[in-house]
Amino acid sequence: MNNFKKVGLTALAGSLAAVSANAAEMSVSGASVLTYTTKDTTEATGNPFGMKTNLSFTASGDVNGMTVSYMQTSKDQFAGMSSARLSIDMGDMGTLAFDQGSGSGLGTIDDKTPTAAEEIWDNIDTDGSSGANGLVGAAGSSGVFNYIKTIGGVTFNGAMRRGSGTKNSDGGVSGAGQSAYDFALTGSGDMFGVDGLSWGAGYGEAENGSQTVTAAHDENGDDEHMTGFVNYSYGPVTFGYQMSHIKKGASAGVDQNVDAWGLAWNINENLSISYGEREVEFDNPSAANITEEGEGIAIAYTMGSMKIAGNRNEVSDNDNSSADTAKDENTEIAVSFAF
Repeated sequence: MNNFKKVGLTALAGSLAAVSANAAEMSVSGASVLTYTTKDTTEATGNPFGMKTNLSFTASGDVNGMTVSYMQTSKDQFAGMSSARLSIDMGDMGTLAFDQGSGSGLGTIDDKTPTAAEEIWDNIDTDGSSGANGLVGAAGSSGVFNYIKTIGGVTFNGAMRRGSGTKNSDGGVSGAGQSAYDFALTGSGDMFGVDGLSWGAGYGEAENGSQTVTAAHDENGDDEHMTGFVNYSYGPVTFGYQMSHIKKGASAGVDQNVDAWGLAWNINENLSISYGEREVEFDNPSAANITEEGEGIAIAYTMGSMKIAGNRNEVSDNDNSSADTAKDENTEIAVSFAF
């Protein structure tokens, strides 16, 4: 009887060892951000204090010779926002992932102008459609398949979705919506022999379905998104410039053209400042064009895992309106802790 027990325990130990060898390692990281925010005089600020808590869970393991990883981030515990990503690293064949909000394709380069803290359009009132006017990203980052591969120093990052960009749960469907695809190409100046240079460009389309179109718009009625940027760093200073274009395929659609630049300076290893400007021209098919003009200044100081940052953003002729009310200001001071 004792011999049988020994054999059984030995087999169980071997089984557990095999399971342990294939188990994924889970890691947890997080950050908390405390903010003080003030708006312009036409808006009621109320309580200006707010807090965001992020928790990120990551795991990876070997499955049939390929590395499978999973990421889930609760971006804002109080607002109930979260994102997730399941990816398969296929080695020389690239990485394939299903993305539920972490960032894919053209949206990863929607604004690459350098900044010390938040972007110069951050927390500026918009029409609510995209978080900021003129930001490209046809496919978005929810419910999309994402493919990434680097060849000769150039990284291809493509995204594709069927139907609307909804975070479906398992077994769920999103109903009708725009099918879309987009991609981004990024690289450095090494391929040109220019140190300190980084660049990127991308394109995408989102279907609008059958509709009446005008000669001035795409004959298929699809929305088109395109952008290109270049950043150059010399010592502690980085200058960046970006152009973007959103072409609406629908009849009477309003196209958007973006010109933006930013300048950031790392004064020392702890302190950095930046300034940037951004213009969004709205091409109104039956009215005069309107140009939204924005600017922002930011400063950040880092002490270990603690960071203090502040930025002030202003915009005029916001949301394709020349009214006096189409002006907005936002000032924010943030203290963050990483753990």
